Amino acid sequence: MQSSAFTLSLTPFRKPFLHHLSVSSSSFISSFSSKANIINVDSSFSCSFIRQPATPSWPLSSSSSFKLPSDRFVPKAAAESASENRSSGGDVLLRALKLGALFGLWIIFNIYFNIYNKQVLKVYHFPITVTAVQFAVGAALVSFMWCSNLYKRPNLSGAQLAAILPLAVVHTLGNLFTNMSLGKVAVSFTHTIKAMEPFFSVILSAMFLREMPTALVIGSLVPIAGGVALASATEASFNWTGFWSAMASNLSNQSRNVLSKKLMVKEEESMDNITLFSIITVMSFLLTAPLTLIMEGFIFTPAYLHSAGLNVKQVYIRSFLAAFCFHAYQQVAYMILQWVSPVTHSVANCAKRVVVIVSSILFFRTPVSLVNAIGTVIALAGVFFYSRVTGTKPKTT
Repeated sequence: MQSSAFTLSLTPFRKPFLHHLSVSSSSFISSFSSKANIINVDSSFSCSFIRQPATPSWPLSSSSSFKLPSDRFVPKAAAESASENRSSGGDVLLRALKLGALFGLWIIFNIYFNIYNKQVLKVYHFPITVTAVQFAVGAALVSFMWCSNLYKRPNLSGAQLAAILPLAVVHTLGNLFTNMSLGKVAVSFTHTIKAMEPFFSVILSAMFLREMPTALVIGSLVPIAGGVALASATEASFNWTGFWSAMASNLSNQSRNVLSKKLMVKEEESMDNITLFSIITVMSFLLTAPLTLIMEGFIFTPAYLHSAGLNVKQVYIRSFLAAFCFHAYQQVAYMILQWVSPVTHSVANCAKRVVVIVSSILFFRTPVSLVNAIGTVIALAGVFFYSRVTGTKPKTT
């Protein structure tokens, strides 16, 4: 009568001599009961015991000592875990590099926009035309991306266009007033005044969205207002037109943010920020083109520039570069907003404003007094504090 035998199959091993290890039932049971620690099988391995007719086998007695070489295999679960960790670490590193590159481009485009734009406005005193040129270049870039399928062209309904139109109007006014301010005062002073944006954001949100600010938010507005007042009182290039233009820009830009929350609740559900910005850019060009002809006329021709004693080539190149950087830095800003939280974006915007102010002071050699510098630092510190405390959910009534 033939005796039964059990075959122990170790599937993770690929060596030929370990494919099938046959063990007689009596010797296996005897060995396993007396020396249970001879063979340990990890739970990640699969072991199959198959009853089959007896065949010539390799008996493993209780006195046998058999070791599995540790350098011949890696547990499956450990290998998968290590692979996942490497993949996760690589993804985190790649994300950090991309985000760092976007932040760098955002700052660089912003710096060059302010430098080229100021150089143009110092010799060409027509801010509406300059604004129209910037929107024209932006609209051309948007059209190119849509036509070349670099970005999906949106299909808009009449209700969506009607909801976006007010945003385009205040967006146009915000950039127009910024250019008017840059044409009258130093770049550093314009951006110091624009640090007052949180002040308008809190007021407009309370009035139209019924979002009541916290005590910390209100407290953060005190150093902002005080710092701007101190910087304005000691600004060498102070001009009331430049001051009120920058304040009007703050009001316009924050009105855009409030309107986007109030009017675009349903219409914006299927529209990302970059698409919305692209549509607003095209609309802004259509709004500024006729306004330019009515208010300033067609005075961007080579003949007019030459008659005004300007370097035509230089004005054209700097205007194009300023317009390109203007569109690029705003588009990159929306791309960053898709990667980070609004609070992180606001803090980064504060840091970006500091870099723009410092770089413009160095490039244009703007005279800055100690009191003026202290006022600017206080205002920017208030903006930074505001950016941090806005993470607290405001009360609504």
